[in-house]
Amino acid sequence: MRIAGITIPNNKRLDISLTSIYGIGRPLAKKILTEAKVDLGAKADKISAEEEARIRKILESMRIEGDLKREISGNIKRLKDIKAYRGSRHAHSLPSRGQRTKTNSRTRRGNVRKTMGSGKKKVEKK
Repeated sequence: MRIAGITIPNNKRLDISLTSIYGIGRPLAKKILTEAKVDLGAKADKISAEEEARIRKILESMRIEGDLKREISGNIKRLKDIKAYRGSRHAHSLPSRGQRTKTNSRTRRGNVRKTMGSGKKKVEKK
């Protein structure tokens, strides 16, 4: 089954396999399936064509995949253009929500380990 250009895995339950679509998490997947009146535990290859059509119809009304990614990147670009603080943090690849950066933030900055000894140089004996 393909939805929004993404192949939904057949070997997983539908509420889990819908999360392979960008912008859909577990709670939203459950909400979509209950709205479409589809069993949460059903596998993707076991549902009927009309159930698949109901799921597809609900997903078409949502912002997912490319549209959502475009919107998010547009928001970040706007912050950079107006030279907001959050925009400058995005531009320098640093955390933008107030986290500390002396330690932590390895994911955002890359695995940069700038360690030194005590900072003092040992005095050579003559």
